[in-house]
Amino acid sequence: MKYFDYAATTPPHPDVVRTMAEIMEAQYGNPSSIHGYGERAHQLLRRARSGCAAAIDVKPEEIVFTSGATESNNLAIKGAALQYQSRGKHIITTATEHASVYESFVQLQQWGWEVTWLPVDSDGLVSAQLVMDAIRSDTVLVSLMHVNNETGAIHPIAEIGARLKKEAPKVLFHVDGVQGFGKIEAKPAAWGADLYSLSAHKIRGPKGAGLLYVRSGVELTPLLSGGSQEQGLRAGTENVPLLVGMAKAMRLAAERQADFAQRTTILRDCIMEVIDTIPGLVLNSRKEGAPHIVHFSYPRMKAEVALHTLEQLGVTVSTQSACSSRSAEPSRVLLAMGRDNACAAGGLRISLGDEHTEEDVALLKQALHQMVAQLRPLERRM
Repeated sequence: MKYFDYAATTPPHPDVVRTMAEIMEAQYGNPSSIHGYGERAHQLLRRARSGCAAAIDVKPEEIVFTSGATESNNLAIKGAALQYQSRGKHIITTATEHASVYESFVQLQQWGWEVTWLPVDSDGLVSAQLVMDAIRSDTVLVSLMHVNNETGAIHPIAEIGARLKKEAPKVLFHVDGVQGFGKIEAKPAAWGADLYSLSAHKIRGPKGAGLLYVRSGVELTPLLSGGSQEQGLRAGTENVPLLVGMAKAMRLAAERQADFAQRTTILRDCIMEVIDTIPGLVLNSRKEGAPHIVHFSYPRMKAEVALHTLEQLGVTVSTQSACSSRSAEPSRVLLAMGRDNACAAGGLRISLGDEHTEEDVALLKQALHQMVAQLRPLERRM
């Protein structure tokens, strides 16, 4: 069985697993305790924070550890909205964000905030001009993903950040960097981002660990109370083994990013070319997108039927994003891109990792041809 669902989660790197196992066995102190066990755990946590900061070129004190990107996104969005509501209650995002961003905005909307849901074009992109045109005197936050988790579309984050800092300096800019870091260049401070979210398990680190970059001077209202950990922004005992594992995974991903992008781009282009030649399949990703994601639709077939057929042929892919894949609803991302219901309901995502080879892609290409051949007699009448 070949696993092509790296955008959902990745197999932990062996070096990361070994490091975490060693720490779990030998360094079990609470990093908030002041005795020797606690101090050793605290030093490990301090080094992990410095390592994570170095990987994205920010200051260690600007790193807040969380349980993952969902928590980071919630803290960034709700924490900023609550903290700065005296400035205004208008916030901006797109219709194609990850569920943890999208639902945070929905919740704030229910609480009385006004949300501008920016449209995207047929490639899933929002323009910097569209963002700037939506800014008002009462706008407090813009939140955008760097790389779309379904289609791999890359928003012009650097341009948007530069324009926000020049034309609307009081508006905070949050970037969901989950699908970008380790795949393409990630420089949140240089982009002008005030807040930036990451999750360890997308880069061969452990599940249950993530971070939020909070630019110096930015204040957030904590969502979790009960302790002074993480500069008072995130109460709860830090999971030292997982956070050290995340730091190692981030270092490895940053070091290998350029090679990763070069290798996976070649594999991705091969996959896109074969999908383009199979009648009945529709590409939703573009070659200008992220190097590790290929999204396509089989409009005449339910996505889960196509997925399980591919699985029987030895290939694992996904429908929508992992957070939405068990839903039978059409992809709201594809609908926002102008695709019809059939296309949005028949979407499949292939996502690559650093372990994939040309031989793996050859197997995938063969499986795609076989899948369509097997399912063609069962296609829905349109």
